[in-house]
Amino acid sequence: MKVLLAAVNAKYIHSNLAVYSLRAYAQEYCGETEIAEYTINQTIDDILTDIYLRQPDVLCLSCYLWNIPYVGQIAAEVPKILPHTQIWLGGPEVSYDAADALRRYPGVAGVMCGEGEATFLELMGYWEQQGRGDREGDLSEIKGIVYRDESGEIRENPLRPVLDLSSVPFAYGHIGAFKNRIIYYESSRGCPFSCSYCLSSVDKCLRFRDIGVVKEELQFFIDHEVPQVKFVDRTFNCRHDHAMEVWTYIKEHDRGITNFHFEVAADLLNEDEIRLIRSMRPGLIQLEIGVQSVNRDTLREIRRTMDLERVRESVERIREGRNVHQHLDLIAGLPFEGYESFARSFDTVYAMKPEQLQLGFLKVLKGSLMHERTEEYGLLYQDRPPYEVLRTKWLSYGEIIWLKRVEEMTEVYYNSGQFRHTMEYLLGKFGTPFSMYEALAGYYEENGLLGVQHSRLARYEILSRFAGHYLADEAEKKEFTEWLTLDLYLRDNVKNRPAFLGAGQTDKEEAATFYKKEAQERRYLKGYEGYDGRQMRKMTHLERLGGKLLLFDYRKRDPLTGDAAVYEIKE
Repeated sequence: MKVLLAAVNAKYIHSNLAVYSLRAYAQEYCGETEIAEYTINQTIDDILTDIYLRQPDVLCLSCYLWNIPYVGQIAAEVPKILPHTQIWLGGPEVSYDAADALRRYPGVAGVMCGEGEATFLELMGYWEQQGRGDREGDLSEIKGIVYRDESGEIRENPLRPVLDLSSVPFAYGHIGAFKNRIIYYESSRGCPFSCSYCLSSVDKCLRFRDIGVVKEELQFFIDHEVPQVKFVDRTFNCRHDHAMEVWTYIKEHDRGITNFHFEVAADLLNEDEIRLIRSMRPGLIQLEIGVQSVNRDTLREIRRTMDLERVRESVERIREGRNVHQHLDLIAGLPFEGYESFARSFDTVYAMKPEQLQLGFLKVLKGSLMHERTEEYGLLYQDRPPYEVLRTKWLSYGEIIWLKRVEEMTEVYYNSGQFRHTMEYLLGKFGTPFSMYEALAGYYEENGLLGVQHSRLARYEILSRFAGHYLADEAEKKEFTEWLTLDLYLRDNVKNRPAFLGAGQTDKEEAATFYKKEAQERRYLKGYEGYDGRQMRKMTHLERLGGKLLLFDYRKRDPLTGDAAVYEIKE
């Protein structure tokens, strides 16, 4: 008996915690299970070829919003090439309408609903009996599944009680398979909140993994120098003592390599947690904070509990420490949130100065309260995954199009971090941050720049042309160009100076004199002892900005922003 646990991930660097967790829980059948991870960038033919060559008796597919179209194609084609292979599905995209999923995919034998570990273990026992020709086992006795019986009728078994999370074995024993990939990890399941757009609130049983076990597993990641571990806990800091134990442990055992990502409720962070966070190595952790909206009517309607002032204070306190990447989220398409209201939410969150401001669009998930109230909200959404909002009573499709353009401009000119000083300078020429990105989106549309792959240098040049419409005189244009030049050289050691920046203020003779002297004295470029002045000149950049001579060192970068180290040369 061979059972293949297959996942189709969004990117190669991602891993699928679910399939590894299922295999670990059914470790007594480890010799009969295999894991295959694919990506949505592979062709269906490539995936089918690999599945065929593996010749599984049972194929289990992990189903999510981002991969269900691919899973559907795989489920339709596999029965043609492997007619004796049973296909089973699991995951959030099929758990809440399992019977409908079986009707949509006639080649599928069954669906594992909700938490799958214990269910999969029992199914392994059943499949093993089948493989031996033993017909005594009965699917009707396995909780948490919806399946076709021998006559083809769809049967729904009772749901399975939730697991003790500490009973699930560690999923990552063979860490070599995860080199240069993101590892997903959970120290809790369930969510204490009841946001109407989310499925996490459906499971009200909030459970935590034993903290001693968690520490052992964190040490495993640290010892093996895993680049990034993303906690999938829905609200990591909902229990203060648990959060403090984990954060204290990773701080005390940090080796300077592994980064840990957490989703937190910023308004729940207390003084002890903020003080601990501010004491960490820059880059040790990053925080994702779901604000979603600042419209009080919206927050009340979606059953979201949030103290906006506490969020603002916490984000500010953490930002002052200059050691933690903060990623703040907004969702467009929520009830009572029209275009102008969303713009206010954008401006409010933008003023908090997060490292990233993510503009998301409402996904109407089956099984959520939002899905039940679509008629009440005048909510229309796409029939295909990820079921994204098209319009509501408060937001037209035309306005959603504009918000998507603002989202693109925000991604390029804010979230990239490449234009930080320039955009801050430009903001003074606009009434609000939202109006600035809206105007930039309008400029892209008017000049046929949307939908085009632009190089990084081209983005700088486009911004320079755009700004020219809002700068009053030559003094402002000169100041703008200096900020743009600073942003460019903070990230890139550009040796062929772009024409739109104009001529540099540092001549060749001045640069030659500096590097010759630096090669002798080593006042600024520590760690360049093995290089002569000519080599150091190639590896760094010298630029006169605002009357100051600045040296950009690309071997030393800010772990938070990626910017080169900058030294002011005392002449």
